[in-house]
Amino acid sequence: MDFVDVPATPRDSTILEIRDFSRKLVRELGFMRTTLADSDLAPSAVHAVIEIGATPGISAKDLGQILRLDKSNTSRQVARLEAAGFVQRTASTEDARSSLLHLTPAGETLRKRIDRFATDQVSHALRRMVPSDQHALVRSLALYADALSQDNPNQTPDSSLATKAPETPRGGAIVEGYQPGCIGDIASLHARFYAAHWGFGAFFEQRVATELAAFAGALPATGKALWLYVENGRALASLAIDGDTATGIAHLRWFIVDDSLRGSGVGRQLMTQAMQFVDELGFTETYLWTFKGLHAARHLYESFGFGLVSEAEGDQWGTQVTEQRFSRSLRGS
Repeated sequence: MDFVDVPATPRDSTILEIRDFSRKLVRELGFMRTTLADSDLAPSAVHAVIEIGATPGISAKDLGQILRLDKSNTSRQVARLEAAGFVQRTASTEDARSSLLHLTPAGETLRKRIDRFATDQVSHALRRMVPSDQHALVRSLALYADALSQDNPNQTPDSSLATKAPETPRGGAIVEGYQPGCIGDIASLHARFYAAHWGFGAFFEQRVATELAAFAGALPATGKALWLYVENGRALASLAIDGDTATGIAHLRWFIVDDSLRGSGVGRQLMTQAMQFVDELGFTETYLWTFKGLHAARHLYESFGFGLVSEAEGDQWGTQVTEQRFSRSLRGS
């Protein structure tokens, strides 16, 4: 079964939830304490030891970039670690004004103890999560960390460590055809939205994933196409046309847009490409199924010439809903 979706959770709610989770992470990881990771050092000093150990010979300037510290704070941090016997400086052969930082044997011993503590902490937490959730966590954290880095006020254009801003505000693109990971991404978008708003469960998610996998596996095929909005390797929106050239009828399926794309126009762009596709192939009818109550989606369909042709109540998904069928005729027919 296919269903069509508009942005799910209001952005304000998402922001509040992420802030709440961030505060909990700070507390649980121990950043509120004066020392961190089974050491006698403050959190910023622990991070400095880790970064110097990971990049022996790093300059104080580059260390400050990584730690998001200004020059004076970086200098004080390095001086404390040097006085404690954990860090030593060597003169740079390329710039006499710059010093290169290395861990001393005592600093290396400390780094290994910090790594062991952090590894155990993460390992114990992951044991409470199933593998699929672990993979989703890694992927989501990577996307979030990258997004945060785009607004880092300490980045400078000429810094070799600075993250370059994307050429477009979002940095994504609409692509056609199967992309690795897109089946899971699309099924996840559907499952989360319809679980939150309609109470659907595993049967619905399985149905989406199974039918989409079969469809994508048959591409390329005459009368069939799949479009995705992909950002950082992840599909955040999708739309498919499953057409039968023998009957002249096309089925619009798996149209969904992530909440983060609210107001971006991605949904309309996907619809525009799909309607050009069906019109160029001469499909006399294009139809879709959706639920009563998705008013923004209905407005979008109607703006492309779709009209409601039938509706009926059902509970096949575990919740009483009103399914609606919309149809669009070939322009000029």
